[in-house]
Amino acid sequence: MTAPQFFFDFGSPNAYFSYKVIPEIEKRTGVTFEWIPVLLGGIFKATDNQSPFMAYGNVKGKLAYDQLEMVRFQKAHNITKFQMNPNFPVNTLLLMRGAVAAQSEGQLETYLDAGFRAMWEEGRKMDDPEVFVATLNEAGLDGEAIAAKTQDPEIKGKLAENTSAAVERGAFGIPTFFVGDEMFFGKDRLGQVEAEILAQG
Repeated sequence: MTAPQFFFDFGSPNAYFSYKVIPEIEKRTGVTFEWIPVLLGGIFKATDNQSPFMAYGNVKGKLAYDQLEMVRFQKAHNITKFQMNPNFPVNTLLLMRGAVAAQSEGQLETYLDAGFRAMWEEGRKMDDPEVFVATLNEAGLDGEAIAAKTQDPEIKGKLAENTSAAVERGAFGIPTFFVGDEMFFGKDRLGQVEAEILAQG
């Protein structure tokens, strides 16, 4: 079967939760997910969507319930290091171009670990270029080289292309998954993602 795809942006805490759970699914099913960097802000703009903090900020009880659901998800999957980033919302343009650059060099796995850990465990301000470079260097990557490559027109174009492709296929937010032509949105659909992987396998 075609590898299941995960369209992601580091700016989504639910993308972090998905990142933590996907290895369990891969182990059980024998598949390997394809990670596709996109720009969540670009998806929001193209679909006239907005973050839950904006969309539901005035709905009584909605954000409090979302927080409760996040706690339940963490307990269910033994996720123990998550913390909301005090700099949230973080502009992820640099991070996501960096992801495309790292992917082009075969370094995406290390980059994913560094990026998600910095954003959702260590609370770093990852739209600060100095913090960005230092974080990658600490992870054993060449932060300066990746930062430089984020200015490459090919890297910029690839991120824009990925984002447009996600919207064209129906994505309106992150995390979004595709198993073949079947789309799933949200970390709470990972059970359905796994079932579809098994059904198509």
